[in-house]
Amino acid sequence: MSLNPIALGMGLFMLLAIGLGFVWVIKVEYYFGAHVWPYVLVVGASITLASLFMPTFTLSALLGILGGSVMWGATELPGQAARVRRGLFPANPRRANSPEQER
Repeated sequence: MSLNPIALGMGLFMLLAIGLGFVWVIKVEYYFGAHVWPYVLVVGASITLASLFMPTFTLSALLGILGGSVMWGATELPGQAARVRRGLFPANPRRANSPEQER
């Protein structure tokens, strides 16, 4: 029986991509707003499509995981904006369309 550490590494990479996804969604919404979600979705789809052209399975899988995580984060940006409006996260007072300036 031989062990395959690549699968373990991919699982850890997936956890890292998802974990960092929470952080960057918060930061992107804070600095740019949720209206950028279509652009983020295109970036994620581009990364995922690029995974189809990678020479090795490992690189292809890692890019597919990263692209999927970015696309998921794009769909979370409007939800993050709603959490900011409810007061669960701070709004950026320097942004013209921040909820604090709408009050």
